[in-house]
Amino acid sequence: MGVTQNSFRGKTVLLTAGPTQEPIDPVRFISNHSTGKMGYALAEGFAERGALVQLVAGPTNLQARHENIKLTKVTTADEMHAAALQLADAADVWVFAAAVSDYRPRTAADKKIKKTGNELTIELVKNVDIAAVLGQRKKPGQFSVGFALETHDESTNAREKLRKKNLDMIVLNSLNDPGAGFSHDTNKVTILEQEATTAFELKQKSEVAQDIINLIWDRLHG
Repeated sequence: MGVTQNSFRGKTVLLTAGPTQEPIDPVRFISNHSTGKMGYALAEGFAERGALVQLVAGPTNLQARHENIKLTKVTTADEMHAAALQLADAADVWVFAAAVSDYRPRTAADKKIKKTGNELTIELVKNVDIAAVLGQRKKPGQFSVGFALETHDESTNAREKLRKKNLDMIVLNSLNDPGAGFSHDTNKVTILEQEATTAFELKQKSEVAQDIINLIWDRLHG
């Protein structure tokens, strides 16, 4: 039996999406090129199949339209971590699709930093790895999915993340594939599991979301 409109009814999905923004001062921040399109496509796909989706999203221009999607807006990695931590225990499936900033400025200036010289040094400190922290508290029966965007040694790096973060599967994007990654309506992914690898062709992100959801359903009911 395949995935139907009610396949995830009674299930709760925690889903992170979009970028985070780490403030330097009141007008500047560190971020990345994530649009949130992949995460929002997943949220819509799960909701259409009956799931209650707890969507924790960084700053995007997107709208969550389905009534089954409960949106929590955040800005920084710390805010995303706090929101995800609060929602994780009640969720059956975790999908970490957000592009969380790896580092943040150690301190954010209260006022706009003025130009006073030819160089500006900003000290960065590492942000919490949300998927890894939650992976340490994953309970039996909870299913965890991560994302990896790589530029080299793609499979090796992704498999290491799969292990270290206690994930059940990881969705690998490569920036070496034309039309994949940030700022595109399309994506090309390979899904890695401990004992399996499933590769997909370049597709619309809405179609990629369905492939991911279908595979998750297969693993939950296999």
